[in-house]
Amino acid sequence: MPPGSSRAVTPLDDDDYPAYTMGRAADMLGTTPAFLRALGEHRLITPLRSEGGHRRYSRYQLRIAARARELVDQGTPIEAACRIIVLEDQLEEAQRINEQMRTQGSEPQSKTSA
Repeated sequence: MPPGSSRAVTPLDDDDYPAYTMGRAADMLGTTPAFLRALGEHRLITPLRSEGGHRRYSRYQLRIAARARELVDQGTPIEAACRIIVLEDQLEEAQRINEQMRTQGSEPQSKTSA
């Protein structure tokens, strides 16, 4: 149990735990299994596989799939939606790193030649 916690942590507390079958994931997102397979084909999400070879999705992957569905529902082609989500993720990571560097007083120094 983590310090200060009154209950045990289970795999379902883990956003990356592959808890959802393809059918359940599709139901939760209001989409089809084919849509989830397409996201995999475009390498936006890669579900883990059960011992029987069935796709299993995590809550984190479902959030990504929900964002993709939102973009597709707005008329964005699935290929473009996947690319947009990857770019949004990269931008968020870059902003996080920049903020971390600012708070640590480690602003990048510009290189100048003499």
